[in-house]
Amino acid sequence: MTTRSRTIEYIRYRIPEPRSAEFLASYTRAATQLAASPYCASYELTRCEEDFEHYVLRIEWTSTEDHLKGFRTSDLFPAFLTEIRPYVGYIDEMRHYAPTTVRGTGSSDPTLYEWAGGAEAFERLTSAFYAKVVKDDLLGPLFADLPAEHAAHVALWLGEVFGGPSVYSEQVGGHGHMVAMHIGKSVTEPQRRRWVNLMQDAADEAGLPTDAEFRSAFLAYIEWGTRLAVHFSDPGAERPAEQPVPHWTWGSAPPYRP
Repeated sequence: MTTRSRTIEYIRYRIPEPRSAEFLASYTRAATQLAASPYCASYELTRCEEDFEHYVLRIEWTSTEDHLKGFRTSDLFPAFLTEIRPYVGYIDEMRHYAPTTVRGTGSSDPTLYEWAGGAEAFERLTSAFYAKVVKDDLLGPLFADLPAEHAAHVALWLGEVFGGPSVYSEQVGGHGHMVAMHIGKSVTEPQRRRWVNLMQDAADEAGLPTDAEFRSAFLAYIEWGTRLAVHFSDPGAERPAEQPVPHWTWGSAPPYRP
């Protein structure tokens, strides 16, 4: 199970001021086709503040091939093209760009790690969680031989996932190590659901923030992570190629695709 190699298409327009209103109206209608396409992850049309004639359309496609051979040959494309065709002559650039490893977030919003309370909060969380796990009728058998350092390692993992320092990657082994912990475990759906429920109970007990925004992001990762664990625990599941530790934010992650 791996992620697609996504691509960013940038289209730079120079639209004369008298045509700006109709240009925006046309793209508002054209955006309906983008929103309906399974190959389009996101789109945004921006206007230059210093020179109102300059616009940049940013479209994130699931891949360059999906854009060129998927969207452009789909039933959605003719209606899209009808709307934007009058402005093709105003395009200064239309190219695909591949994301690089230079990326991150600024400090205008705290990370989920900071909001939760940092390393100590995640240590309290995993301590409370595994105290429940070893006594649980469904999960106890899975953790019968739990290493003494396991809870501390999971605290490092969760801290890194939610925006904290990359200690887990540097000291324990990164994403591949975490995935390998589930190979051959044959985790069932009832066990996964119990894991989720106990983790939420532990979050309450550990005093993690209870605001809707934090808890929705927290639960989104727990649901995502446990379902991935079930997948890799199934008989015959293959360990994926090495991938970076996922970095969870206040938004949501793109879906994994087989």
